Amino acid sequence: MTTPVGLLDVLFQFAFYYPITMSFLWMIGGLYYFFRRERGTPLRDDPPRMKAYPMASLLVPCHNEEDNVAETIAALDAQVYPDFEIIAINDGSSDGTGAALDALARQYPRLRVLHLASNQGKANALRMGTLAARSEYLVCVDGDALLDEYATHWMMWHLTSGPRVGAVTGNPRVRNRSTLLGRLQVGEFSSIIGMIKRAQRVYGRLFTVSGVICAFRRTALHSVGYWSDDMVTEDIDISWRLQIAHWDIRYEPNAMCFILMPETLRGLWNQRLRWAKGGVEVALRHGTDLFNWRRRRMWGVLAEYSLSVVWAYVMLSIMVLWLLGKFVALPEHLTVDTLLPRWHGMVLGVVCLLQFAISLLIDRRYEPRIGRNYYWMVWYPAAYWLLALFTTVAALPMTLLQRRNRRAVWTSPDRGLR
Repeated sequence: MTTPVGLLDVLFQFAFYYPITMSFLWMIGGLYYFFRRERGTPLRDDPPRMKAYPMASLLVPCHNEEDNVAETIAALDAQVYPDFEIIAINDGSSDGTGAALDALARQYPRLRVLHLASNQGKANALRMGTLAARSEYLVCVDGDALLDEYATHWMMWHLTSGPRVGAVTGNPRVRNRSTLLGRLQVGEFSSIIGMIKRAQRVYGRLFTVSGVICAFRRTALHSVGYWSDDMVTEDIDISWRLQIAHWDIRYEPNAMCFILMPETLRGLWNQRLRWAKGGVEVALRHGTDLFNWRRRRMWGVLAEYSLSVVWAYVMLSIMVLWLLGKFVALPEHLTVDTLLPRWHGMVLGVVCLLQFAISLLIDRRYEPRIGRNYYWMVWYPAAYWLLALFTTVAALPMTLLQRRNRRAVWTSPDRGLR
């Protein structure tokens, strides 16, 4: 029988070894994906030929995007793909987004604009755009993002490659790099987020598509009831529901999309807290649906997410014990001397450098000069895990206590300094 002392020791060891183990899992999975599926394949400006080029509908849900939507529509209209339409959905914007879109519709013949009377949320805007679309294939892009000119071709190639491909997620790239926080996120999307998606494709299913750039088969969406309008992160929810229904989701790193990210600590916190709340919502709603042998490929995603929540609360417990030890005398087996890393810090630094080296090997195909943004990245994994820790700890009770079945509407995010 495990003694309390032994149990606490196990928890402390878990707090250190879990992030290190996950880093190695992502690195091994990312390398396997790269050598198996990326190395030697065509570059982004030389996409594979298709037997046919069916029409694609490019959907752009917008809420208060007056400052950004012109660039977004121009990038969509420049797609190197023979047959597509653009549908912009103005979801109750309170600024000049509606007038800007109407002016753009006169400039771009492919563009149609839908105006919704009130803010009903991104999920509803996407659903309305789908109803108006003339194609079986939908490419969804946020109203402040710039889609690479070859991205539609790459995603359409996947969607038409097999009848069970329900969605394709692209490769978001941070474009506002004027501050240290912006540059750190360049490395994050490369060495952490991109690597996680590659690894998840190797060992099972994806946790989520990237909501800023993804493509769907309309038949797949119809089979699961489209997007849920009461989920904080509609992209995580639709990813789980599609995969539970046995639709495949692909990851295509050549389908690049340049996005705006927060460059203030408050903006970054709000964004990551929303992501964390979305993860909790999805796990609570769909977690029990996975206890079925036919859905076993989702078990890795559920296990990875569940362990991340456990790790966050284990770390919180260690911090609380350290803080209590400053005011009261605790038993020896509950005493935490310091939160500062000792030999653990050296291990973390080595793993960090190894992870960045691997991400540079992979990502130089897509941005040859990306390494110049990595100068300050050596400690980012520590910051990444701390941010994940505190947002997860905050998100779980907030989600459990929030009112159910409430529509998730738009809130204007921090889009950085440009």
